[in-house]
Amino acid sequence: MTGSLLLDCVLIALARIADVSLGTLRTVSVIHGRRATAWSLGFVEVLIWVLVVSAVIGQVQQNLAYGIAYALGFATGNYIGITIEQYFAYGHQVLRVFTRQGPQMCSQLRDDGLRVTSFDGEGRDGPVQMLFIETQRKTAKEILRKARSIDPTCFYIVDDIRVASASKPGAGSMPELTKALKRK
Repeated sequence: MTGSLLLDCVLIALARIADVSLGTLRTVSVIHGRRATAWSLGFVEVLIWVLVVSAVIGQVQQNLAYGIAYALGFATGNYIGITIEQYFAYGHQVLRVFTRQGPQMCSQLRDDGLRVTSFDGEGRDGPVQMLFIETQRKTAKEILRKARSIDPTCFYIVDDIRVASASKPGAGSMPELTKALKRK
């Protein structure tokens, strides 16, 4: 493999890593309704893709290394895109925690400044409390760790929130609600 071929392959892989990572972030932006972000990411993603694919298609028959670099960049781009998305963790989630220690868990979570709504329920093995906790994705894992420290046998379900109503008339959208919660 010549130095020029190696450089071409590295550039192809890096370009694919970039466009696939952008594609992952664009998909998340679409899901969360961030139109401007999705548009911008999509434009750059496809521009990179068109330039790279046109270069690879013209050369892949003469040298399989181009195809391998393209595939390596694609696979790595998926991994990196997901890693970046998890780091930023945009959006909100609702945590549904099923526990036999509802009052204690509610109290401790509320002491941490969380808004917790609880319901009595009947589980397979008897009475349980179901707790609903709305939070930013960034803080969900920490809240679940806290819940598990209070009740190691609790069961939980995590759902992404696309849209939520405001807690009081005029409070507005989820970002405005989040700001209002922080002020309290």
